[in-house]
Amino acid sequence: MQPHKYPLAGLYAAGKSPTFGSQLIVTTEKLDTQQAVELAEGVEIRLRVAGPMLRAGAYALDLLIRGVVMIVASIGMGLLGIAIGQRLVTGALLLAWFLLEWFYPVLFEAGKRGATPGKRILGLRVVQATGSPITAGQAIVRNFLRWVDGMPFFTYGCGMASCLATRRFQRLGDLAAGTVVIYERVTPSPALAAPPPITPVPLPVGLSADETRALVRFRERAGLWSAARREEIADQASALSGASGAPGVSRLMAMAHWVQDKKQSAGAGGRNGDRPNKK
Repeated sequence: MQPHKYPLAGLYAAGKSPTFGSQLIVTTEKLDTQQAVELAEGVEIRLRVAGPMLRAGAYALDLLIRGVVMIVASIGMGLLGIAIGQRLVTGALLLAWFLLEWFYPVLFEAGKRGATPGKRILGLRVVQATGSPITAGQAIVRNFLRWVDGMPFFTYGCGMASCLATRRFQRLGDLAAGTVVIYERVTPSPALAAPPPITPVPLPVGLSADETRALVRFRERAGLWSAARREEIADQASALSGASGAPGVSRLMAMAHWVQDKKQSAGAGGRNGDRPNKK
């Protein structure tokens, strides 16, 4: 069997390209907010995005919590004002209001849980568009732009319009920070790997060592990719498989299975041959 000239050149180049899978591909399932997000490495995770009404409920709970804190602080500072003076108390209350208004959500969302108390009560969490925890900078950006979302006249008309116009219900602060609000109880998980093909298919031509590794790696990682990405990569090797689309994926998987079985058989034979003969 003579080596064929670069039968897997397209497949090998796709796996090595720095721009391979660099864009996020998002598909939305019908009758649900769960979305499939394909990462830069081609791995697919699923995020269930929270809608604007549930997020409004979380904001209302946080507003209630901040109101209770301010009432308690006002009562305590009022009693303290008898001793230190009313002007100092007023300044302290204004400072407390400023910190609660601007840094209350930043402090909680930049933490490990990625959610304010109101979001935690409703089972929500803020993450990056890739499902990773947000950074402190992203928490600052999304919350400091809340005043823009609150326009006009604190009605949150801009924020609601942005949520309804975007696929992942992102307000303007989310778009600027690259964040989304998801259900915390739904753990993002990669797609399950498909079972190996039943019947291995021998290679029609010889492959180089790099091409063989690319073929085996395709089979090992195929279960982590979306169906569209598997077909896109398999089409790069249509000269080897003789097919495109789903049939091409199945044929490449079968060939990779044959290569792995052959390597395992060769390794087992080598180990048996190295055993000393006992007399």
